[in-house]
Amino acid sequence: MGQCGGSGAFPLPARTPVDLDSALIDPIIDSALREDQGDGDRTTESVLGRDGRARARIVARQTAVIAGLDLVERTFRRLDPECGSVREAEEGSRVGPGRTVIRLAAEAAALLTGERTALNFLQHLSGIATRTAEYVDACGGRPVLLLDTRKTTPGLRHLEKYAVRVGGARNHRLGLFDGILIKENHQVLAGGVGAAVRRARESKRGAMPIQVEVGTLAEYDEAVRAGADLILLDNLPPEAVREAVRRRPAGLPLEASGGITPENVGAYAETGVNRISAGGLTHSATWADFSMEVDGWEAG
Repeated sequence: MGQCGGSGAFPLPARTPVDLDSALIDPIIDSALREDQGDGDRTTESVLGRDGRARARIVARQTAVIAGLDLVERTFRRLDPECGSVREAEEGSRVGPGRTVIRLAAEAAALLTGERTALNFLQHLSGIATRTAEYVDACGGRPVLLLDTRKTTPGLRHLEKYAVRVGGARNHRLGLFDGILIKENHQVLAGGVGAAVRRARESKRGAMPIQVEVGTLAEYDEAVRAGADLILLDNLPPEAVREAVRRRPAGLPLEASGGITPENVGAYAETGVNRISAGGLTHSATWADFSMEVDGWEAG
């Protein structure tokens, strides 16, 4: 998983892979629950009528790649630490409509109060994993590394990058802190592509690999002369990317980015680039459709 073959020929940030063991995750869940619950679930408080445990299951309403079952369990356990769960599908598996993916047993109030928050996490992350799998499939097994970007929902980057990995791609930079990537606006203020690369090389961070984004073949040539460690070809058509690959120095990894979709990613994969990064893995993913169905009170 995570590539259409090949290694990408360039080190990824040491802080990846993103997983769900981070101490950042529980505060995200708590914040989401507070946002929805406020000072109380008025409907559940009004109509439930009794305490007790109930049973429920979450069912897929479409074909999807599952991501976020751990978030479902952790959400309900923030409301009922004794919540039990049985997964009937594995994280990262592809399921069809009507498939039960997880069964739950918890205090009835916890199930009703946590339902929307748990589903929001599952639907959002599964949507990203499903979208990512479409890209991976479209690469057709070609030797190129598929990566995400920093185009994520504020506050949810860890979760969204986790879902990308579940869908079969890899994580690019987690943030500004774990890699040098000189983009167009850096170049404007530094005085050009070459000047920006040289300044980065001479800085106290100069030991880090220097990646530089270019938007033309002329800028590409300048980045090569300046000694960039990786060149990102931004919004260049496949034929221009192919030309950059043809004339690159031996061992210089290239990355295609900008406007990459499931419909054209295969054409970029055929150019010979080492890596392809696509913001659409996260920013254009449609939520997957799941619902929770309560089966009734738990016997006994």
